[in-house]
Amino acid sequence: MMDNLDGRVAVVTGAASGIGLAFTERFVSEGMRVVMGDIDEAALAREATRLEAAGADVVGVLTDVRDPSSVEALRDQALSSFGSIHVVCNNAGVAPAGPMVETTPADWRWVVDVNVLGVAHGVSAFGPLLVEQGEGHIVNTASEAGLVTNDFIGVYCATKHAVVGLSESLWREVHPQGVGVSCLCPSFVNTRIFESQRNRDDGADIRPNEAAVLAPLREVIEATGLPPSAAADAVVDAIRADRFWVFTHEFTPGLAAARHADIEAGRNPTDPYAVLLGGLETTEDSGDT
Repeated sequence: MMDNLDGRVAVVTGAASGIGLAFTERFVSEGMRVVMGDIDEAALAREATRLEAAGADVVGVLTDVRDPSSVEALRDQALSSFGSIHVVCNNAGVAPAGPMVETTPADWRWVVDVNVLGVAHGVSAFGPLLVEQGEGHIVNTASEAGLVTNDFIGVYCATKHAVVGLSESLWREVHPQGVGVSCLCPSFVNTRIFESQRNRDDGADIRPNEAAVLAPLREVIEATGLPPSAAADAVVDAIRADRFWVFTHEFTPGLAAARHADIEAGRNPTDPYAVLLGGLETTEDSGDT
């Protein structure tokens, strides 16, 4: 357990915006030194400069999590700058939308490379170091979509389910060796996650069906999403408590339970949101209480 974060070193990917930036700001407030990795060079320079001007001990490193050598360079820069690493947040992610039957191989490659392999590269680069020192904590950003599915961000759901599975298996592997693992599964948080195309570099355009889904999602997030600081607060609490599951919304575990109710009842997948709102008699159908 790392209940005292003062003087520790954190590495955060996707650190120049959204939840990653909130992680950075919260870690700095705890007295931590932070290495900020991001693919958006301008945003990274702007935020690192702003934090440095306010007295924070941060270093910005241009990082493409799709490239294992880039993630290894992020690790090496962290060690060169601060001499040690204690917390690693594999946070960078992208969120496409629209029908999976219209998703191209290039779309799949982009999303899997960032959302799944980006986390895997972080585990490969930093995991052995933390295990060797017998201390540290890895935070992988998944999503509520890693526990609950829907029909409009299916590709995103698939990759975030992979992050949940990766993280749970990683906990079983490294926790006995002194390394904590947390899996963050945020619901609506007010970030630019559904504007991820801004960092896509293969020239692919947003298809009409994708745009039709993304627009209302952005509106909902802007209107109802929690501030990213809520996710950062929850993660710091989880690190201190050595807790695996991290949620931003109290209803997420109930949504996740709907799948298990379906399995126990032997029925096809139901709408978990309808279950949560009382649309199905899950207690009668499945024996759940």
